[in-house]
Amino acid sequence: MNISGETGSGDHRAPGKQAGTEHAAFSALLEDSAEDLYEHAPCGYLSTLMDGTIAKINTTLLDWLGHERGDLVGRRTFSDLLTVGGRLYHETHFAPLLRIQGEVSGIALELRTTDGGRLPVLVTSTVKTGADGRPLLIRTTVFDARDRRAYETELLRARRQAEREREELMRLNATLQQTLLPPTLVNVPGLDVAAYYHVASTDMVGGDFYDLFPLSAGTWGLFLGDVCGKGAAAAAVTSLARYTLRAAAVYDPDPAAVLSNLNTVLNHEYNGHDPRFCTVVFGLLTPEGEHGGFRITLASGGHPPALLLHADGSVDQVDTPGGQLIGVLPDAHIATATVHLAAGDTLLLYTDGLTEARQARTGDGDRYGDEALLHFARALAPTTASDAVAAIRDLLDTFGTGIDDDTAVLAINVPRPTNEEQQ
Repeated sequence: MNISGETGSGDHRAPGKQAGTEHAAFSALLEDSAEDLYEHAPCGYLSTLMDGTIAKINTTLLDWLGHERGDLVGRRTFSDLLTVGGRLYHETHFAPLLRIQGEVSGIALELRTTDGGRLPVLVTSTVKTGADGRPLLIRTTVFDARDRRAYETELLRARRQAEREREELMRLNATLQQTLLPPTLVNVPGLDVAAYYHVASTDMVGGDFYDLFPLSAGTWGLFLGDVCGKGAAAAAVTSLARYTLRAAAVYDPDPAAVLSNLNTVLNHEYNGHDPRFCTVVFGLLTPEGEHGGFRITLASGGHPPALLLHADGSVDQVDTPGGQLIGVLPDAHIATATVHLAAGDTLLLYTDGLTEARQARTGDGDRYGDEALLHFARALAPTTASDAVAAIRDLLDTFGTGIDDDTAVLAINVPRPTNEEQQ
């Protein structure tokens, strides 16, 4: 019983002694003198007379600079410790502002060390006044900004590197985008043709595409489409779609057959966990011979309807209802329509980046929409291919940053006879 009691008593006393020791050590820390706290503070302190002469400086700042106290107190001014640039800033900005406001906070300066180095610091100064309000001295706190300067330097380096990488990415995107578009449109006798591609963002390659190319004698093929998504993956699908359409048209120029061929290719290549599809319209151009003008057969796979701007100023939508997205289903429904393009008529094809643009000028960010485009075309007709594309470019400019997606435009016009243009 006694042994057990002694053991228990010892267990209770040991923690008490330990707690007492820790309390004594903590109390000793709290009893540091104010002078010691001043001298060895984690920041620099100095006091100067109103003319800048150093009256007091703590050990921390002396150690940073490598000076002896006797070298500075009563002998040097605060500006003497600054670099040439810092001294100029102190005399022209810091000191005048301090006299006016009585306090200046967080100013970045550089101090000179005895070994010729530079010490970046953040300085805060306050004017101490007497009971009568007369300024007596200036108290200054100096914070070591070397770590901050190193961080800012690294941040600036990283930012410049990122800017260089972004510029390189923009160049690569622009180059890649150009390879997905025909360098020039072919010359079709009896037709005026114009096209335009509006890039929504230089950071990402878009998926819009178009082309106009000869087939057999007297016929030409054209297409305009929009691949779902952006970036390298969309560019790969765009490239595949362009070359598939051209190859399929050579094999069988029937527009519905061409799009069916593309649908089979895309559905076969991208039917896994990351399906890819597009909207596209393919057209077959054939001169009408003695009747003049051109016959255009259009096949559409989920693409916005083309607009036919007549020579008399009227405008029709070339409806291809029910056409399904290309690449989604193994057997997509392809809708077709045939129109006659007479002298003075213009056919306008476009991607939905135009109609889905947000109107900044309305203030509520509404989409532009099909009806607004139809109204715009009616105000434009009759027109030429070049003028139609120029008008669409101007329209796109009015949207500013409201354009979320790339926009491709292709216009085909049968010019009026020269005598009609003169009249």
